[in-house]
Amino acid sequence: MPETPHPRRIRVLGTSGSGKTTLAGEIARRTALPRLELDAVFWAADWQYRDLGEAHAIIAAFVAAHPDGWVIDGNWTSRLDGLLDPGTDAGADLVVWLDHPRRLVMSRIIRRTLRRGIRREELWHGNRERPSTWFSRDPHENVVLWAWTSHPTTRDRMTKRMDAGWPVVRLRGRRAVERWLASLR
Repeated sequence: MPETPHPRRIRVLGTSGSGKTTLAGEIARRTALPRLELDAVFWAADWQYRDLGEAHAIIAAFVAAHPDGWVIDGNWTSRLDGLLDPGTDAGADLVVWLDHPRRLVMSRIIRRTLRRGIRREELWHGNRERPSTWFSRDPHENVVLWAWTSHPTTRDRMTKRMDAGWPVVRLRGRRAVERWLASLR
């Protein structure tokens, strides 16, 4: 597992439902680093995509405001255009990849989706998960189906990134996450 002795720019990636937001929050708490959730950046009200230039400006401003380090969670590969990739000026010096088994991801995403839908929890900018999407066959509308279909794609993409030399800590399962968190300074 390649590790930077004291990573200061940490990006958390993984399939929807893998625990990116929870882990990023815990990393930020333990390291006292500021945190940015990419879902809040790329989603606008009414589940519309935020203007891409505006989203990139928010990310650039966050990175510039925190030169001593940060924690950023979320995939958004198709909209980031490599902005936070290791080796770039604004890039991460460590990528934490939550590579949990599909059964764990699915149990988490189902429980989370049901809880959010039933409780009408606000996510970002007034957006809420809608129970009406639970039966959609479109993965872009149904987050559970999105997690199912994106799991192998995420694994393939991340494996290629590791092969290309990205500094990745690959965490599989709860125990691996707990051990890695315990190693943070």
